[in-house]
Amino acid sequence: MCQSTDVRQAVLAKNDGLATALRDDLTRRGVIVVNLLSSPGSGKTELLGRVLARAVQRGIPVAALTADLATENDARRLARSGAPAKQLLTDGLCHLEARQVRGHLEGWLPEDTELLFVENVGNLVCPASYDLGETLRIVLMAVTEGEDKPLKYPTAFGSAHLVVLTKTDLAEAAGFDEDAFHAHVHRVNPGVELVRSCARTGDGVDTVLERVLAARDGAPVHRPPLMPQPQGHAHEPGEGHVVPGHPQPHATSAPAS
Repeated sequence: MCQSTDVRQAVLAKNDGLATALRDDLTRRGVIVVNLLSSPGSGKTELLGRVLARAVQRGIPVAALTADLATENDARRLARSGAPAKQLLTDGLCHLEARQVRGHLEGWLPEDTELLFVENVGNLVCPASYDLGETLRIVLMAVTEGEDKPLKYPTAFGSAHLVVLTKTDLAEAAGFDEDAFHAHVHRVNPGVELVRSCARTGDGVDTVLERVLAARDGAPVHRPPLMPQPQGHAHEPGEGHVVPGHPQPHATSAPAS
């Protein structure tokens, strides 16, 4: 068991080094990376497509790298936005790593890109431990998944700079308790902003884009308590993970439609 733990820590430490170098390189080029995490079926791709289309309409240089175990379906869907989109096939790996992101960006990412969205593999477990060189980590969850997901996956939700609730038009039909969801999110990530969205109607699309643009322009970013540590390990609640000297902002949410 100890050997296995040591190997895992070595893998995460190597990934951290690559992620830091990638973040530094992209920052020098004026690019920020947004890492999108969610379960399969959360509506992540549809919402991202809407955000990309809005950015293109506004003349903002944006691109997307989307990961799946198989098929190039999502890249084709995202390309309809007018933004450059590329598929990254993981060949069975349940998460992305910084080396994969760097490898797929070489020779592909347009020079004028300012925003790079990375759509991670649909999984709320493994991807949460891997830094991809992102400036923002956005965790999405659909109302159909149940309001207790933040408690079941505290590392994912606790490492988010922003949480997006999707498919809100189905909340009543799904019997979703939004107040309980907010309480659960703030239990694992005090002060994180929650945005309500519905890709079908476009609700929340502008809010998500504005938060990303604010980060691009140097606005302070929320400091989640479960940020990856220097060796790439994200502590669980109770392990002394709160970042000192960084007061948490008050939580807000986009108005309901």
